[in-house]
Order: sequence, then structure tokens, then C-alpha cells
Amino acid sequence: MGYRESDRLGGGYDPYSSSKACTEMITSAYRNSYFNGQSNEQDALGVATVRAGNVIGGGDWSNDRLIPDCIKAILNHQVISIRNPYSIRPWQHVLEPLKGYLMLASKLVTEGSAYSGAWNFGSDEADCKPVRWIVQRISEKWEGEVSYLVKDDLSAVHEATFLKLDSSKAKSELGWRQTWDLDQSLDRIVEWTKAYEKKENMRLFSLQQIHDYISGGDHYNKL
Repeated sequence: MGYRESDRLGGGYDPYSSSKACTEMITSAYRNSYFNGQSNEQDALGVATVRAGNVIGGGDWSNDRLIPDCIKAILNHQVISIRNPYSIRPWQHVLEPLKGYLMLASKLVTEGSAYSGAWNFGSDEADCKPVRWIVQRISEKWEGEVSYLVKDDLSAVHEATFLKLDSSKAKSELGWRQTWDLDQSLDRIVEWTKAYEKKENMRLFSLQQIHDYISGGDHYNKL
């Protein structure tokens, strides 16, 4: 099962996950203490937290992230090095949760505290894939020879092997839906990177991708 908004928050095994849990608990305490709906003024104010799956997209050059590491290795004609090949993540294009954030923000403005609380914006079940699948799929989409190896790093920090979010609340109460599936999202990343290689105007290219995304999702146009 995917993690629900109502599930009990743990302390986290590592600093990264602990910081996320702490942020949620601090916000919850702030909301319960100062925006608890005991007055009309408080009812008019909404305080929410949002949780996204593993976001991906063209132009992400971050270090120690799977797809950016793959792209950089391909561009530099290097072997792709991956760790934890069987770890499963809820992959989604970065525009998916951003759409959800805007939908939620709109409700917080118009409905106030009725939409306070935590909200999940994660990928559909079919797009929760293992790391190795992602690398193989990018390799297939790229023209030319791409090679990769599994890095056996015993000094690597702990990572959860399985992560998935239950986004049924956002779907039922906000009408939020995924527009691009994982395969389409990987296509957009490859397209973006190839345009970057050709030194195209990446601002205009990115805006065109956003336009394509918006025009492909009727539910988004309801905003």
C-alpha cells in the first residue's frame, strides 16, 4: 500500500527523511495551535503541506539523483553507475505535483481551512518502477550505445527500498489526475536533453513543453 496522509509519521532512519517528518509535525502543530477553526477569521485561512513522488524532468542537473546522473553520463560518453537497482520509487514529471499544488492553493484561497492538512501528489501505480527499469528505459530511448553498471557501494547511506504515495485524497477532493505517464515523461526528458545538446533556446523549449502538458490535460484547464 502507498503511504496515506493519515498514516503516523515516524522519526525517519536518516537526516533527509527525518527533516521531512519534522516539517510535517511542525506545520501540524502550528496549524492546530493558531488556525484551529475557533473563529471565522481562522476558518478563512488554510495551512497545508504537500508531498510529491520522485519528480523528474528536463534540465535537472542535481548531483546524486538517478536521472540527472544518467543524463550527465550519456552526454559525457561515460558508463552510467547505479546503486540499489531494485529500489522502487513513485516517478512523476515535475509538472504533475506542481499542477496539484496550484489546484490546492486555489482551494485554500477560496475555501480556507476546509482544505488544510497534508496532501499527497504521487504517480499512478503503474509508474512505480525500480531504478534499473528507469535506466534501461532511458538507454532504449537514447540513440546510440549506452552502457551502465551496478555500483556496489557498501559505504552508501541507507535508502528505503520501496516508496509509494496514496493520492486518492487529491483525486477525489481536488479532481487531480496525472497527465503524462512515466514513459511519456522520460520521452520529454530525452527530447529536452537533445535540444540542449543542439544549443536550442531552452527557455522557449521548456515553455513549449509546459504548453504541451497543459493542452493535454482537460482537468487542468478547469483552474
